[in-house]
Amino acid sequence: MRTIGIISEYNPFHSGHRYQLEEIRKVFGADCAIVCAMSGNWVQRGDAGIADKWSRTKMALCGGADLVLDLPTLWAASSAETFARGGVSLLDATGLVDTLCFGSEDGQLEPLEKAAEALQTADWQEALRGYLAKGLSFPAARQKAAEALLGDAAACLRHPNNNLGIEYLRAMKDLDSYMMPYTILRVGAAHDDQQDAGGEHVSASYLREQILHGDNSPLTPYLTPEDALELRADPASLAFCTKGVLARLRSMEEADFDALPDSGEGLGRKLYLAVQEADTLEQVYSLTKSKRYTHARIRRMVLWAFLGLTEADRPAAPPYLRVLGFSSRGQQLLKQMKTTSSLPVIVKPAHAAKLEPEARRVFDLEARCTRMYDLCRMSFGKEPGKNEYTQNPVRI
Repeated sequence: MRTIGIISEYNPFHSGHRYQLEEIRKVFGADCAIVCAMSGNWVQRGDAGIADKWSRTKMALCGGADLVLDLPTLWAASSAETFARGGVSLLDATGLVDTLCFGSEDGQLEPLEKAAEALQTADWQEALRGYLAKGLSFPAARQKAAEALLGDAAACLRHPNNNLGIEYLRAMKDLDSYMMPYTILRVGAAHDDQQDAGGEHVSASYLREQILHGDNSPLTPYLTPEDALELRADPASLAFCTKGVLARLRSMEEADFDALPDSGEGLGRKLYLAVQEADTLEQVYSLTKSKRYTHARIRRMVLWAFLGLTEADRPAAPPYLRVLGFSSRGQQLLKQMKTTSSLPVIVKPAHAAKLEPEARRVFDLEARCTRMYDLCRMSFGKEPGKNEYTQNPVRI
């Protein structure tokens, strides 16, 4: 039986994700197992997941996944490079996943592999430093440096899913992973496309907008009726906790901002000054943003500040495998992982007590992030949240 790995956010799980899982089983056989390393309660765009990680796990399992592993906040709410490294590390550590599958705008592996190889060279690093010194943002400098080496072949870097795929390939190379890469052509709406519904698939960002703004238009066939009902009942967003976030940020000193990830090049001070006068999170982002600093980078810094995390908190790789949910086939994988996994496997919360000190530290930080997530739910104060130390995995 083949075991296929996916690195995902499922924010939320929708028809495009279901399509990917169906395509995987067409390629690798109906009996293949699918393991997902999924972002937890906090996601890469610097926001709360639209639903908590156990709810999103249930949606993924009902949609065809077999085993869902938690990608902790320290990697999930990070740059593409760190996000990719965390996800690849988790899947590699299972000892079972033989293929890493990801969607891409190109749908072909060769151009992505060429780009990944170029981005590993000293020539690219030197070109990147040169463009950064000219004041370009990292994505713009990255693109320019790649074009200097690859010419027109660097065009693949202009698309977000291609970019993530390239970072997966780089991480696999760096970690000497035994997994093989495979890419599936992404269909439907582009990443973060805000188009109206009507196509075969819409973007996750479109669905989040409809849910968070209380739009009652039908979300099927992009979501199942059950998922749509659950998501609308209690969505989450960092914006629901605006005063709490601003209170936290205004209590910080300038040096605290410098300790956040990606805070170099004067960004820590710029964010510190913006926080003093902004009344909303959007104002914080807009006052800080410039040609050099991307919106996503600033959002992640704000999130890390709110969660009380620093760059120093993140080790090189996730130190454990936290199981969020599994199917009957996934349960068989867990039995095999008792002998194949290179990291401790946490199925029941009580297993965390047996972790080594460094791994327990990361788990405790994740538990704190889960408690903070509760503040960002629309139903906070009305419905109880979920606790990292008591929540058992979802079983389908």
